Amino acid sequence: MRGKTIQVFLTDGSPRGIKLAEITSNIELAVFIPRNKMNESTARTEVSRPGVYFLFGEIEEKAKPVAYIGQSRNCIERIKTHDQKKDFWNYAVLIISKTNSFTLTQIEYLEELAISKAHDANRYELENAVNPRKFTVPETLEADLLDNFDTIKILLSTLGFPLFDEIGKDLKTKDTLFCKGKDASGEGAYQDDGFVVFKGSIANNVLAPACNSTIRNLRSKLVDDKILIDKGTTLEFTEDYLFSSPSAAASQVLARNANGWTEWKDKQGKTLDELKRK
Repeated sequence: MRGKTIQVFLTDGSPRGIKLAEITSNIELAVFIPRNKMNESTARTEVSRPGVYFLFGEIEEKAKPVAYIGQSRNCIERIKTHDQKKDFWNYAVLIISKTNSFTLTQIEYLEELAISKAHDANRYELENAVNPRKFTVPETLEADLLDNFDTIKILLSTLGFPLFDEIGKDLKTKDTLFCKGKDASGEGAYQDDGFVVFKGSIANNVLAPACNSTIRNLRSKLVDDKILIDKGTTLEFTEDYLFSSPSAAASQVLARNANGWTEWKDKQGKTLDELKRK
């Protein structure tokens, strides 16, 4: 990976307002629009171009953040329809061409690729009801579109939406940590944006009476979404799951209030605190 320079322009001077993000040498432009800025965004000419768009938000009952991926010949007009019909989202990100060169075939291909890659990464729950049809394009065009997608991935992550970043990738062999207690046996790793517990980890089933409401609420979401499945006296993780902190991860594995910085240890018994903070 080489270093990259990304330019972010705050259109109204506010870091919470409409933002334009780009790698200046590339043609892709990301337009970040908070939902409460929809009316102001329509005054910008870029938002009416063809492109791929992403809606991001949360649903209270879901354990993961939620996203919707689409494409349109006029992005803002399409998103305005979602403003009337979809409740979950708080932010939209449009990806358009600075040279206004995206064709219908290109945006349809990028939409299908984005949905496929988002499913593979499994960080967000997708609200898309159906998958778009697969497209076959000439080899030379596909190479260009894959370059477009690489830039889209970087821009989205820079704006705070790592939709395509695979959880725990390349961490299982060199950085695995362990959390054990009673019947629990968790494996995971500390990464840039939280702590991932690996698929197959075993959690204690019954929460301790002293568990706080945050632990209880998250446990319910994990069970409802079948990220944790009942194995009798224990629960098993059916997929890699990213927690906001080491303590949140340890609390679910041990089914009690826990300090993840001391509960997660490497093979030599060194705690995460010793490995990362001492």
